[in-house]
Amino acid sequence: MSLPNVAYFSMEMAIDQSLNTYSGGLGFLAGSHMLSAGYLQLPMVGVSILWSYGYYDQRINHSGDVEVAYIRKYYDFLKDIGVQTEVDIFGEKVKVKVFKVDPELFGTCPVYLLTTDVEGNSDWAKSISYKLYDGNEKIRIAQETVLGIAGVRILQQIGYKFDVIHMNEGHALPAAFELLRQYKGDLNEVKRRTVFTTHTPVAAGNEVHWVDTLIEGGFFAGASRETAVNLGGENFSLTVAALKMSRIANAVSQLHGLVANKMWEWVEGRCPIRAITNAVNLQYWQDPRIKASENDLEKLLDVKREMKAELFKYVANVAGKRFDPDVLTITWARRFADYKRAWLILMDKERIEKLLNEDKLQIIFAGKFHPDDVMGKEMFNKLLHRSHTLKNVVVLPGYELQLSGMLKRGSDVWLNTPLRPFEASGTSGMSANANGAVHLSIWDGWTVEGTFNGINGYSIEYPEINDEMSWEDRHWKDHKCLMDIIENQIIPTYYDNKLEWARIMRQAIRTSEAYFNSDRMVIEYFNRLYKPIAHDGECTGEETKEMQIKEAPTFDAWTFANIK
Repeated sequence: MSLPNVAYFSMEMAIDQSLNTYSGGLGFLAGSHMLSAGYLQLPMVGVSILWSYGYYDQRINHSGDVEVAYIRKYYDFLKDIGVQTEVDIFGEKVKVKVFKVDPELFGTCPVYLLTTDVEGNSDWAKSISYKLYDGNEKIRIAQETVLGIAGVRILQQIGYKFDVIHMNEGHALPAAFELLRQYKGDLNEVKRRTVFTTHTPVAAGNEVHWVDTLIEGGFFAGASRETAVNLGGENFSLTVAALKMSRIANAVSQLHGLVANKMWEWVEGRCPIRAITNAVNLQYWQDPRIKASENDLEKLLDVKREMKAELFKYVANVAGKRFDPDVLTITWARRFADYKRAWLILMDKERIEKLLNEDKLQIIFAGKFHPDDVMGKEMFNKLLHRSHTLKNVVVLPGYELQLSGMLKRGSDVWLNTPLRPFEASGTSGMSANANGAVHLSIWDGWTVEGTFNGINGYSIEYPEINDEMSWEDRHWKDHKCLMDIIENQIIPTYYDNKLEWARIMRQAIRTSEAYFNSDRMVIEYFNRLYKPIAHDGECTGEETKEMQIKEAPTFDAWTFANIK
């Protein structure tokens, strides 16, 4: 049986450093999806937006604080295929043009990037595709309307006959409403062609807007208010509607699958939520030197030291501190959101400073916050200013693909400290593992299924991990466990038993190669989401109900006692 043609819709895609169309983990994941689909020659295209100013450029200003800057990007390597469409958005007819990323450029499947930054549009309409995740609500709604509705119409114009639309997060939901319009309100026809990935249990990642504002924005492609409310409520939830308009959905790790099923069990008429664990594209992320030295522990140690020295030249140039490649280096690098707790390792000032001052540790922080996230920006600045007075600590601005790769190659330990259970996956640790950076993580997200204590990394877990406790108590408990692991396990092994450390590195590499490779992930999407082996054809209401009974665990997502 032939595979279905898939159209993968995502608001951001991190395909290459030279193409600034991403902000963080969601984009990194989508980029790996596109790269693996291209590598495996699977029938898929990507649909995203060409952001004129990217997400934003992050730099340090003359006052020593982090600065958000917007610099227009120009690309001469994208193909203008001469196709455009028009979408009604907030009372304007907005022209949408498309550029193609040819597979030969980066090794992806074909990717189509939409833009409203074209002649003939008003200044407001042009600004829709200026900045990724614009903080203005109407612009944000307009961006999603362009992605979904214009994306479907563009694919139809160029003659790509998709069998499945994959909505990577709720941003692409207008695509399902455009199909609903084309199928004259037949929701079953829409469900047959639509699947959905939910990426986070965090409220900010499950968007909600007042239904009338969405109607004004053209979000529903002409669907009635009654239809919209029935699907997503008056205070319209994109995630709820996506679950009702899809044949099947997935969470992004096995633990997140349990959390998502419990979190959304109240939604009547929702589709089943399966779990497909995220992964990274090894062809992109893994340094060839690591692969070549994987089976020679002495050589592996030499290669890691070489890559650390390369990273530390960059650190000295940017931060003015000279790091030693023979000192254990821990990196925390990801989105600066409060629940990810960048500051956790620094909570006990005396304890951490003793290790830093004795040259037992070097710590690197990097990451971006949302430009409108005041708390995230404040957290970045506090860490930045504190790093100036701490030995062996730096905070690096501009966390994008190139820097991310350098950090994963040049770090000994990749630190992940989310407030459990809010980290759905935490994918960056997978590409770090692929480069011999050992994962040290709160027992959350993919760590539960891929980080095995003392074998290929270290997980922060303890008997009271399932107990109810205040957030402050949880922070201190997590911090104590983290520091105990660093002082009693990681530091002695790293300095006193180099071959054992190299063995743990090797097993981290092998684990990443064995399972956390996006080639596996994309094949799993085809087998379990796009053309599920378990059930062929249309998913009827009774079948959906039966599958929910089979797949949705009766499990309290806040008590993780039975997950081992």
